[in-house]
Amino acid sequence: MTLTDLVPASPDADALYETFSAWAHDQGLDLYPAQQEALIELVSGSNVVLATPTGSGKSLVATGAHFAALAARQRSFYTAPIKALVSEKFFALCEVFGAANVGMMTGDASVNADAPIVCCTAEILANLALREGAAADVALVVMDEFHYYADPDRGWAWQVPLLELPRAQFLLMSATLGDVSFFETDLTERTERATAVVRSAERPVPLDYRYASTPLHDTLTALLETGGAPVYVVHFTQAAALERAQALMSINVSSRADKQAIAELIGSFRFSAGFGKTLSRLVRHGIGVHHAGMLPRYRRLVERLAQAGLLKIICGTDTLGVGINVPIRTVLLSALSKYDGTRT
Repeated sequence: MTLTDLVPASPDADALYETFSAWAHDQGLDLYPAQQEALIELVSGSNVVLATPTGSGKSLVATGAHFAALAARQRSFYTAPIKALVSEKFFALCEVFGAANVGMMTGDASVNADAPIVCCTAEILANLALREGAAADVALVVMDEFHYYADPDRGWAWQVPLLELPRAQFLLMSATLGDVSFFETDLTERTERATAVVRSAERPVPLDYRYASTPLHDTLTALLETGGAPVYVVHFTQAAALERAQALMSINVSSRADKQAIAELIGSFRFSAGFGKTLSRLVRHGIGVHHAGMLPRYRRLVERLAQAGLLKIICGTDTLGVGINVPIRTVLLSALSKYDGTRT
């Protein structure tokens, strides 16, 4: 049974909230106070600016927003800054709402584009808003990683829908928002609906920081031996991530039982020549690679293996910081500076 099957016959705000809360509880998820507040505002028709820390369940609130729109027979859009995150959210929402109710649009592919729930990159929705304006069939917009609004190169894609879709309800989510009073006032004026700001500084998963001066191989070995895995090793180029993963093949990462479980999960998955064969060797050893330059099916395989707890080390780029949902205990930064195209 999917969440779609639980849509109440009378989708009033109370029924929607109670139904979704009960479903979340059945999934083993008890709502945090910030989630409860945001969901109540959303099912009541308000815009919501959700500024809570990483790991505080913003994705669950977004799912509730899609549920409310679906119950009202309205079309909703989820936007994210990178294709990898759009693809991940597409598959996640397919599991929750059923594949027939979820579509995906990126610059590379379009799947079930007329579905009532659509996952897309921010630029896709921005271009739709520019073409169709207020007449666009968009009742709800969930903007993930909303801090991109301030990006000098891509921020326009987060700005345009706010300007061109006055009939839509908005859920703006980020863990790194500052003063949002401007959006609270402006959204209320443009959409003629109340805008609620939901904040929380509570981190369900506490963070601690430390520096290591030991060689990276030694640091990883120590983390594996002391319960620090899974470890995500951050690199600032895709080539560096792959090179590091291959170099780590000398470390005994996984037990025999884990390798057997990896083989079973991979099953009949087909790896093509070139990078595919390299990735096959790596994941069977318990090491993953993850970056936006990989084919979606390879990224999806790495994410499935990671979510099953079978990859002890993942070498990737800083796409992790854009909300990729991979369970990680330790993030290891391989460098403390990055070239952004103009300066380091």
